[in-house]
Amino acid sequence: MRIALRVAGLCLLLMAAGVIAIPSASADDACIDCHKSLREERLNRPAFKIKNDYHLARGLSCHNCHGGDPTALDNKAKSHSLSKGFLGKPKRQAIPESCGRCHSDPGYMRTFNPSIRTDQVKEYYTSAHGKKLREGDQRVAVCISCHDVHAIRAVKDQMAWTYPTKVAETCGGCHGSAEYMKPYKIPTDQLDKYQRSVHYEMLTKRADLASPTCSSCHGSHGAVPPGVDSVANVCSSCHVVNAELFAKSAHKSAFSDLGMPGCVTCHGNHDITKPSDALLGGGEGTPCATCHEPNTEPMKKAAELRTMIEGLAGRIDQATTVLTKAERAGMEIGVPRFELIAAKESLIKARAATHSLDTESIKTATDSGLVVAQKSLESGQGLLAEVQFRRKGLAASMLIIVAVLVGLFMKIREVDRRGRG
Repeated sequence: MRIALRVAGLCLLLMAAGVIAIPSASADDACIDCHKSLREERLNRPAFKIKNDYHLARGLSCHNCHGGDPTALDNKAKSHSLSKGFLGKPKRQAIPESCGRCHSDPGYMRTFNPSIRTDQVKEYYTSAHGKKLREGDQRVAVCISCHDVHAIRAVKDQMAWTYPTKVAETCGGCHGSAEYMKPYKIPTDQLDKYQRSVHYEMLTKRADLASPTCSSCHGSHGAVPPGVDSVANVCSSCHVVNAELFAKSAHKSAFSDLGMPGCVTCHGNHDITKPSDALLGGGEGTPCATCHEPNTEPMKKAAELRTMIEGLAGRIDQATTVLTKAERAGMEIGVPRFELIAAKESLIKARAATHSLDTESIKTATDSGLVVAQKSLESGQGLLAEVQFRRKGLAASMLIIVAVLVGLFMKIREVDRRGRG
């Protein structure tokens, strides 16, 4: 007992002398440690969330955004000192400028990433969100609406709200809520439509991160709805050839005169599905039928284009089926299958050329494709004929072998009988 008391007393003396340091939070962790001990969730939640924050990992902490003295543990008056620049919780309207203190400073940001952009805040105020924020609307998206707060992750982090596969859900947090968006009187079905689109399928099911999401078409910090004149330019950033062909077509001037956006008039916008040849022609519900009357020249032309394209597609399918059968039968189909690629490329060109409405260019593409597809089909048919020939030859050979074996068997029996006699 006496020994324990002596040890305890010695420790107290050493602590008082500063030889043994009392465990305490580091300067950067003082805010975090203090807030973790608070009972109120709104005050302790940030301290637990920040462990995953990108800024914390790069050496920044609470005081870089909120100000105050991060070394003043257990001294609220000192830690929240206005002389130390304490801001507390920034007002929503001040958040872009608060983030911009660092993110708009090229010299400072260059210390972390030499190529990082520093115009986000300036661009934000050109957006629909930024303009409304300046008008006093506190409901619009600000930095933390899309990037989170206290758990901000790098854009390339798959858990980030701004990672390509998560952008639609992030935007949909507001734009998919009929109640939240009610004051703005705009549709709220964009997310639901987008999730049925070919773009969403490519992005989520095929892991094609280049596939467009909300920010690809609307922008991110400078997000605005594309106007009638700019829609085709947005789509053409990916679909370059189609846009160039459309610009040469009769539809280009007609759509402009009618105030109709180029691409989305036929393909839709958020719920763009994979195009099919059924888009051409005069069937009910096709894009052509929305503007043109049945049995008119434009509708006849559309039907003609569809017939040419479907003819080539059908021939390619025939050739593919025959070659697959030949391959399964053990035949070498490398050459005709390789040649069939040219026919498929012609089909792609023909389908793209429908945007130009140039019958001659479409016919040229389909005719050249038909020649190649027919050659591949005939090669496949020849291989299948050879399979049948080989099978018949094998059957004949087997019959001859069986006949020889039977003859040998009979001869052996005959010799055996003579030996016994």
